[in-house]
This record gives sequence, C-alpha cells and structure tokens, in this order.
Amino acid sequence: MITMTNSGSKRQKGTSHAERRVSPVAEQKTTGPRRGGFGRRAFMRNLALGAGGAAFLPARAGLGAPNAGKTGKGSISKGDTAILRFLAAAEILETDFWQQYTEFANVDGPYREALEVIEDENPEYIEQNTNDEFSHQEFLNAFLIKMRRDPVDLEKFRTLPGSPVAPVQAARLTNLMHLNVDTSWYLKYRSSGNPDFGDTFEQVAEIVDRPAIPVQDQALYTDAQIQAIANTAAFHFPMIEQGGASLYDALSLKCNSLLALRIVTSIGGTEVAHFEIWHDVVGHIPAVNSGDGLVFPDLEANEETDPALVMPAPCKFISADLPLCSIIRPTSTALAGATAAAQFLTSTGLFLGQSQEFFDVLFRLAAEADKAGREKE
Repeated sequence: MITMTNSGSKRQKGTSHAERRVSPVAEQKTTGPRRGGFGRRAFMRNLALGAGGAAFLPARAGLGAPNAGKTGKGSISKGDTAILRFLAAAEILETDFWQQYTEFANVDGPYREALEVIEDENPEYIEQNTNDEFSHQEFLNAFLIKMRRDPVDLEKFRTLPGSPVAPVQAARLTNLMHLNVDTSWYLKYRSSGNPDFGDTFEQVAEIVDRPAIPVQDQALYTDAQIQAIANTAAFHFPMIEQGGASLYDALSLKCNSLLALRIVTSIGGTEVAHFEIWHDVVGHIPAVNSGDGLVFPDLEANEETDPALVMPAPCKFISADLPLCSIIRPTSTALAGATAAAQFLTSTGLFLGQSQEFFDVLFRLAAEADKAGREKE
C-alpha cells in the first residue's frame, strides 16, 4: 500500500478564494466551514420555475419577443429550440454534480488536501467551474423563455441521496458515489486516432463503481484511499468536459439560425477551456494503490501518458487521406450527439437510482436535439 503525505506540497496563496466574487444567484447558506456556496433556489426563483414543478413549463410563463412563436427575426426554430433545451438539461445535470464537488472541496480535511496534492488550486478551479455551469443553465433557460419556448426544469427528479457525510445534506440529481470513469480519453488526445474513424483506446486506470467524493467519515480512510478518491475525481472532471466539447461541436452543426449557432459555439468554447485545464491538472495525480483494487499508475513513467502532452495531438479528420489535424474528437452525431452523450453519462453511473421517468425525459430531449437540422431557405 502506498501512503500519500502532504508535507511540503503546498505553496502560499496570494488571495483566498473566499475573497473572490461568487455569483449572487449561486449563494446558499450552509453550516460548517465553507469558502463559497452555490444554491439552486435563487436560480429557480429568478426564472419563475417553482421547485418540484413539471419537467416542461409553458412558454408563456416567461418573457417574450415579437414573432417569437415562429421562425424568423427575434425567434428560433423548433430544431434550435430542441438543441438548446437538451443543452440546458445537460448543464443543469452538470451543475448538480459540480456543486457536490465544490461542497467537499470547500471544507478543510483529507479530501481537500488530496485534491491539493494534485494541484494547489484545485478547490478554486472546482468552484470556478461550478460557477460557469450555473451561468450556462441560467442563460439557456432564460433565453428559451425570452424566445417564448419551453425552458427545462428537472427539479422533480431531485430525489437521489448525496453522500451521507456531505457538508450539505440535500437531494441530488446525480450520483458521485458509484462512478465508472472512462480514462481512455487521456490516450485518445495523445494519439493520431479518432473515434469517428473507428479507433479505440485503452484505459489508463480501471475505475469501476468507485466514489469520487468521500462516503464516510474522512478520518476513516487511509492516506492512499482518500488520494484514490481524489484521483478518481481528477479523471472524472476532464472526462465530462471533453465529452461536453464534442457535444457542443456536434450540435452546432445542426443549428439553423446564426443566433443559436452563436450561443452553442460560444458556450462550447468554455467546455474546451474547462477540458484543457482539467487535462493539465490530471497529469499531476500521484501514483497510488488504494489497497482494495484501484491502482493509478505513474503517468510520467510511460511515454504514452507523458503529462506534458496536454495539447490535442493531430489526428485523422474528415478523410484519412488528408493531413492530420489537431481537433476536438469525436464530432459525429453517432458518437458525440445528444443521444450518445445521454447514453455515455448513464453508463458512467452518474444517474444511478434515477426513475424511469427521468430517463424517458432525458432521452426524449436528446432524440429531439439529434433530429434537428438546418432548414432550407
């Protein structure tokens, strides 16, 4: 068993994150030591989406725009609406699990220390990423309302229990306690291969049915066990964001209006930024054996996993006879579209415990987004 220690691993920070601005809509009162907080109540109140409401609210409940009921200036098409509604749902779900990470990262203890072993600024990065996700879900739903389109409200599905030792005890939409984390993306982005061409990649670490947050009193974990949990989270962060980058890219190709295209590509750019940050951070994970079957290798010991290779390696694109090109991949609807994203997230265990109605809603939103396409003049 490898024992991880933190002595000498931290540097002095200039400004504590507690002094930085947090979005007013994200404020939440909690107990215990916290450096920041995020809540959904103000967000829901600002959009007039009552907690526990239906998954689909009437468009007339919100703001409108002239001629918003039909395609034309100041409105969006049915297909664009479907794309933005699925992305709103995805951002709501992302916000939910990022909020759980933030709650733990903001409390002093072994888990926070293990995150800081990987990267000193990890707690701050996590909080910033969470704030970004809140901004995405707020904007997308507010825009849909402004266009007299149905926003997305998943509050009725907020039924999952969080970690029994979470700093904030609240019902959740997502489950971070039994994750299957796909680590193959790490090799994919260091390869000339592209899943759109049928290429596959090995796993860097076999993370199956593992927690990415503590699920018991943190004092009960060995140093190796708590580091393995933090390492799991470190691989989960970029796994999600690289998938989001592909999703936004794939759906942008289906946008009908320049307005919808502007929204999808602009938010999609932040998904890429998030991925690159977390891609760099995960390269700093320490090698560790949890003692119960989870092993993280020394990434620096293998040329294929060299942490310095953080830029997407050029790969096959459009046609195998063209020069290799550094891109986000995959970008095909089959592998990176809304349904593919919903299937992938489900396979990771993120929605373990959710109802059949939840999956019906999620996959219906996905199918409608994937059916969207550019309209002919």
